[in-house]
Amino acid sequence: MATTLPALTPTEDSLFLTLCCRALDNRSPHPVLGDAMADEIVRTLDYDHRRLHIDTNLMLNAALRAKKLDEIATRFLARHPDGVGLDLGAGLDTRVLRIDPPSTVDWYDVDTPAVIAARAGLVPDRAHAHGIGADVTDPDWLTAVPSNRPAVIVADGLLGFLTLDQVVALLNRLTSHFPSGEIAFNSYPRFAIWAIKHTRGTRSVADLIRFPGSDDPHDPERWNPALTLVREILIPREPEVAQFPAALRTYYRLAAHSTSWSRKGTVVLHYRF
Repeated sequence: MATTLPALTPTEDSLFLTLCCRALDNRSPHPVLGDAMADEIVRTLDYDHRRLHIDTNLMLNAALRAKKLDEIATRFLARHPDGVGLDLGAGLDTRVLRIDPPSTVDWYDVDTPAVIAARAGLVPDRAHAHGIGADVTDPDWLTAVPSNRPAVIVADGLLGFLTLDQVVALLNRLTSHFPSGEIAFNSYPRFAIWAIKHTRGTRSVADLIRFPGSDDPHDPERWNPALTLVREILIPREPEVAQFPAALRTYYRLAAHSTSWSRKGTVVLHYRF
């Protein structure tokens, strides 16, 4: 019998878009991420992914950006086995299971109380993994997280649902709370904001997007001087593009020759502080 979730708000319900992208990637002949747990959760919920109209390009971009965020978190925690990991707007993502950090790491999945409650019945327990049910814009939720350890912070899809002022305030709170760390998230160039509002596969979240868009990877450094750009990850230039279907592979290989063209799609930004 399928598991039924309680009613979610439209913003909370948006978690299904990235969840189903990861599940469909796992079902493909050559998965980029290979998230079997995402596939299992979608089957457990008996969720009809067809209602989202996810195309191959959207699926691959979501899977690849998740993989890049996984890699950043994995490398950081290998260097800082005493560190803390945070996944902001975690939804039903099982990142902590994918990256399998050392047992000395405390990992925190942060999302609304309803989503964290849903995770409890769907995501397997793991030692030193914690759920925090809170709105990330609430200034108080960080009190539950140790402030004396280095931290790696990832956010997959979250920033698009926040205003610019909320993004800046969140970055300020994070960099003030920890002694040092790294933060990585997928950015939203202005063209990506336009595409979300005009593409069938992202129609389910189009009216929820509040971020105005940013085309310069150095903008967050101006918003928060504690941040230093480590790397701008442009999807067309990543080696996994070789696994894409022929038509998409050709498109991305052409796009890779132009930074401005490459920035029209998925971009992952990685900073240290």
